[in-house]
Amino acid sequence: MNPQFRPATDADTERLATIAAGARDGAWTRGQIAGSLHGGSQVLVAQIDADIVGFAVLQTVLDDAELHDIVIARDWQRRGLGRQLLDTVLAAARTAGATRLLLEVRAGNGAALALYTARGFVRCGVRRDYYRTDNGREDAILMEIAL
Repeated sequence: MNPQFRPATDADTERLATIAAGARDGAWTRGQIAGSLHGGSQVLVAQIDADIVGFAVLQTVLDDAELHDIVIARDWQRRGLGRQLLDTVLAAARTAGATRLLLEVRAGNGAALALYTARGFVRCGVRRDYYRTDNGREDAILMEIAL
């Protein structure tokens, strides 16, 4: 498995929306992804051979970057692709001149929290009851890393 990482194009939006919808509830829609492509965000894709298997949405404003989403297709999860895509995001943020990368993650997303912590992110805040769930609400954990 040798993934390639590249900027997304308009031709990728349908596949990215399919990946997002299959990965979790509350996923980005095709319109939101297309809007990100043309709204000042970087959308990066992870591709194996001809198959797009994940993507990330990154926005940089001045010296801060924010990771809006990172998604790996369900069939490709737990293979290290999220880590590799996150490393690609960190490099892209540095290249864009950011000195800090911010993100938020559901408090119950243990796999993502472990990944971000292992990569050096630290918690910097909490948005209480931020996400809706089937059982009520869930906190968003805010994290950051110096670049």
